[in-house]
Amino acid sequence: MAKGEGGRGSPYQFLFLKSVLPDLPMASTSAALEKARRLLEEAAAESLPTEQVGALPSSFYDAFVLCGIRVHAVEPGRLLCHFTVPSRLLNSGGFLHGGATASLVDLVGSSVFYTAGAQTRGSPLEMNISYLDAAFSDEEIDIEAKVLRAGKAVGVATVELKKKSGKIIAQACYSKYLGPSSKL
Repeated sequence: MAKGEGGRGSPYQFLFLKSVLPDLPMASTSAALEKARRLLEEAAAESLPTEQVGALPSSFYDAFVLCGIRVHAVEPGRLLCHFTVPSRLLNSGGFLHGGATASLVDLVGSSVFYTAGAQTRGSPLEMNISYLDAAFSDEEIDIEAKVLRAGKAVGVATVELKKKSGKIIAQACYSKYLGPSSKL
């Protein structure tokens, strides 16, 4: 990156951080920028080499997240799945990662539109997720999706992740574009 384009220690980064944290002293600002950079770079270094990651098929991520899901009930406008939280989907705190939760919402939410007669999984428009509790490794959870509306162009569903005790882990409102793909 060229100097001044958001590279390390650029004036833009400094101004952004000062706008978000106006009371942070200048020395702390530099330390915060460095800590953020180091956190991301160290996390990236722990993953597979770029060549190996780049060689994975595009469907790898969906299979990685969904591996182990069991469909328990399918009825018009409703889908109920059971899922044992695998350790591969945990965050550094030891519970189900928020990104994995969002992926489950997206994938199960997309699938429920087929139960309402939609001919396509469509493209996501919006996801609003409330994270309410944690799910831990090997914990059995239910994922229930219900269609609120499946129109010609837009579909709206709710997706809820719950513990077997009934306690809600996450609750989402999910919308998708269901119209035909563009021929452009």
